[in-house]
Amino acid sequence: MAQPASSSDRPSRVERLLGLFSEVRPGEARTALLLTANLFLILVAYYIIKTVREPLVLATGGAELKTYAAGAQAAVLMFVVPAYGWLAHRLPRNRLVMAITVFSLVCLGLFDVGARLEVPMLGFVFYVWVGVFSVTIIAQFWSFANDVYDEPSGKRLFPLVGVGATVGAVCGSYGARWLFERGLAPTTLMHVAELLLGLHLLLYVWAFRRPEAEHEHEAKHDSLKDAVGGFELVLKKPYLRSIALLLILLNLVNTTGEYVLGASVLDSAEEAYRVALSTNAGLVHDTFTTSYIGAFYGGFFTWVNVAAVVMQAFLVSRLVKFAGLRGVLIALPLVALGGYALVAAGAGFAIFQIAKSAENATDYSVMSTARAMVWLPTTRAEKYKAKQAVDTFFVRFGDVLAAGVVFVGTTWAGLGIRGFAVANVVVALVWLALALRLARRYEALVPDTTHSTPAAAISADLA
Repeated sequence: MAQPASSSDRPSRVERLLGLFSEVRPGEARTALLLTANLFLILVAYYIIKTVREPLVLATGGAELKTYAAGAQAAVLMFVVPAYGWLAHRLPRNRLVMAITVFSLVCLGLFDVGARLEVPMLGFVFYVWVGVFSVTIIAQFWSFANDVYDEPSGKRLFPLVGVGATVGAVCGSYGARWLFERGLAPTTLMHVAELLLGLHLLLYVWAFRRPEAEHEHEAKHDSLKDAVGGFELVLKKPYLRSIALLLILLNLVNTTGEYVLGASVLDSAEEAYRVALSTNAGLVHDTFTTSYIGAFYGGFFTWVNVAAVVMQAFLVSRLVKFAGLRGVLIALPLVALGGYALVAAGAGFAIFQIAKSAENATDYSVMSTARAMVWLPTTRAEKYKAKQAVDTFFVRFGDVLAAGVVFVGTTWAGLGIRGFAVANVVVALVWLALALRLARRYEALVPDTTHSTPAAAISADLA
């Protein structure tokens, strides 16, 4: 793992510049920037793919199908998580990372062919795949980053690495909107994402050759071979169970809010189509709706991620420094609680959009860093196996619960925006309490994170 440089070394100009965003010590800039660039490419590609999926699923199945597709991801991940663990047993870390990335490239190529052949239900299948792809590829990156840095170094440098995610999200969402507004087909955007993932793979190859990434690699790989699967690790240890439950509640609140947003966007698209039809009788409904939804989400994601960039660059490292993990863990449930409380009190859709933007921006910046930090005091097997299980299956299980809430709310209870907001307020209160409990567990494991305590030494106390 990366070790702090000697205090006698003088920081370079780049390291002094990076000090605006986080504490970077001499000798740490190259690897940190390499990881930041790698995460940047992942997020640009992901947001292009994410924007493509919205019109594909909404225009063909509506907001309900979108929510059910999010729930279906958990069922798929029941098979993906053990398969990932099986590969982790048999492949060295470097080959494991490369195999997953190449497989993602192959899948994009197959979806391109399916879209051209107009395969039925492709939007639903693509939505499910994007959800699995996103949590797997991003969880894998943070597992690698947790492997490179020990707990004190990760606490200092993860806010900087996270800038790559927020800037990449802005570039990806804005680029997708720009391409959609110029009439490019979803398949063309898939090709752009394939190119970016190819560059991401090349950066991984470069990162593998860095001294920090190679340190004690073979010994660590042996520990992966001997460890049990990801599900067993999560169920065995209270600390890991707390992380899993927290992310379930996070996604329950987030996905329920996404349903309300999606339904409102569909209504807006229909209204815009009726207005446009009065001046252009030749408009094709599906083409207009697809372009409208794609442009809306491209713009929505762009503004959300601009706010996330500012928060990641100038707020997160300071929040970590002065409030520790507790501060970054409670930020998102507090924002969500306030936003849905306003909507429950009767605020209109314009206010809901602002509240949802604030929720997503906090999630993509502050909470993203918190989700990486909670894994610092864990073993290598827990970083690669348990983290994959938590960030894939348990996260998507929150989507399953959200699908159930939407089904019951729309089919039996007749809930509107205010009804779903009230439900989210209740869940957010439980989420906030759990975040405080998880922070106490973390602080008990790492009582003084200003000192260099190896993660391996801490992991024995996790049970």
